[in-house]
Amino acid sequence: MEIPLWPSPHDPSRLGRPSRRAATAALETHIAVLKGDPLKAALANALRDAEGLGGQERRFVAMASRELSRHMRLLDLAARLLGHSHAKIVMTEDQALVRYTLWRRLFCGEGWTRIGPEVRLPGPVRPRTLHDAVLEGLVTKPLPEVPSSESESVADRLATRYSFPGWLTQRLADVYPEATLAGLMASLDEEPALHFRVRPAGTRDAVLAALAEEGVVAEAVPSSPDALRVADASHRIFETKVMKSRRLQVQDVGSQLIVQACVPPGGSLVGLTVADICAGAGGKTLGLADAVGAKGRVLAGDRSKRRLADARERVREFSLKQVTFPHPVPLEAVDVVLVDAPCSGTGSLAREPDQKWKLTAKAIKEFQTTQSALLAEVAAKVKPGARIVYATCSVLPEENDRVVEGFLAKHPDFALEPVGEGWPPELQVGVDGPYLRALPPRVPGGGFFAARLVRKPG
Repeated sequence: MEIPLWPSPHDPSRLGRPSRRAATAALETHIAVLKGDPLKAALANALRDAEGLGGQERRFVAMASRELSRHMRLLDLAARLLGHSHAKIVMTEDQALVRYTLWRRLFCGEGWTRIGPEVRLPGPVRPRTLHDAVLEGLVTKPLPEVPSSESESVADRLATRYSFPGWLTQRLADVYPEATLAGLMASLDEEPALHFRVRPAGTRDAVLAALAEEGVVAEAVPSSPDALRVADASHRIFETKVMKSRRLQVQDVGSQLIVQACVPPGGSLVGLTVADICAGAGGKTLGLADAVGAKGRVLAGDRSKRRLADARERVREFSLKQVTFPHPVPLEAVDVVLVDAPCSGTGSLAREPDQKWKLTAKAIKEFQTTQSALLAEVAAKVKPGARIVYATCSVLPEENDRVVEGFLAKHPDFALEPVGEGWPPELQVGVDGPYLRALPPRVPGGGFFAARLVRKPG
């Protein structure tokens, strides 16, 4: 399949408002990332230190910062074609300036008239060695044709276009057909849409109508029963009465489907006791709490005290009395255990694009070891008839199918119970055989996996 190498420019309404101060903050963020800081932390620091930025400028900073990490490989190719390879760019500040200038050209469709005031000397970052004429040339010179090679593989072509590491792209190419892979990589290479879960369940139409009355454009997402997507990029939804009344929770579609996968076939979670042992910041904990109802219980835990503190705060915010945080979590007493295992996060690269450059094959192997050990630890404690839902936000089989298959080979007292049994047709788009495999763009949002395991009676 033929995929154009150079992108179509973004819709300007999604970018926020560019300015010299915003460009400075975005560049400082990218420089910090190149020096080893996590993108989220670098962005938070840059926004904290920036003075006088308006809301639209702050949005531009966030978007530009993610985009510079997201498209590094393609931006660097453009720089090489224009005569500015990494070998000729020694300083990190210069490297960031080149990428920013080319991003504004290629992904925003801007010319030097708009880009120049954002990057010209003095500043926006110092020290630097690049003269303004060099940056202007990056914008005004035509991009040469990229020489085609018959030996270029599908993985090579997609890795360049969507700015993925070659080894990771090859791993994905070994699993997914070309069309599926191209769609997946394109989705993970985009700024993610804002998805919400409607509360209580089954009231999505009423919430959509209420949002429309408040002037917020939103639409139902068919692949999850209570999911909706906001088409308005202004984020006004957070100021609505609907949001302030806790009728909505920010949650990715695949994450909502993982909670759905915890529901026993033909039944419900109402009144049951559910454990969320890798609760993190509590996104799925909230969904499970709504699913078990006031008469059920959710026992939440996590090895990270910091992340669990966030979960406690969200539970208080939503006034969910059925959620407690025992330590250790008494798994012997629960009906369902959600093991949202630590993973590579390859399904979340749209939100954390810097991670794809930090991930290694060795790290994936280490995740697999941790996941298998965690699953075995939980299995040793649950009662007969209890269910374990193993989940990740990875799109790699090493962390998904193979962990489950390896577990079943060693634990004959467990059986794989197909996810999606009894689900309506619109939800089946996220089901692949016995597994939940929510892959974008078929299921919008990030990529997620879940398998349901039941301990045999006796």
